[in-house]
Amino acid sequence: MGLTKTENFTDQQNELATIAKAIGHPARVAILQHLLKVDACICGDLVAEIPLAQPTISRHLQELKAVGIIKGSISGTSVNYCIDATRWREVQNQLNGLFDTYVSDQDCNC
Repeated sequence: MGLTKTENFTDQQNELATIAKAIGHPARVAILQHLLKVDACICGDLVAEIPLAQPTISRHLQELKAVGIIKGSISGTSVNYCIDATRWREVQNQLNGLFDTYVSDQDCNC
């Protein structure tokens, strides 16, 4: 299969696909759920919560940070992570916009 030609899609479609890819891993979902629950934490807290090695968790944090869903600030030798509230609402609105385009209340007859 060839490479996706992103120029054939709208900026909104490309952005939504990028976000979906970033949250499309169960470890990243678990990280987001933990951050939503505790409001902020350091990577070591996530290692204690999620059964993955610290480098693996760090890589997942980088992916979430790359799309702006989370942000991190350095505190001594640790990085403190939290949900970026503004970006979280933007992502929520984009996903809601996609889901809201479905108007039928009946199952399709495929």
